[in-house]
Amino acid sequence: MPSLIRFLAVVGIIGGLIYGGVYALANFVTPKPREIVVTVPNSQFLKN
Repeated sequence: MPSLIRFLAVVGIIGGLIYGGVYALANFVTPKPREIVVTVPNSQFLKN
């Protein structure tokens, strides 16, 4: 039983670290907007 509790504690800590990382990325990192230009060939519009 102690090994099960130790395993669940390690999995919980790792999950908390992942959750904290995702939370930090979502709230503290602001993406820089930029313009994207994509050229589409005419053959994409002429589907038979």
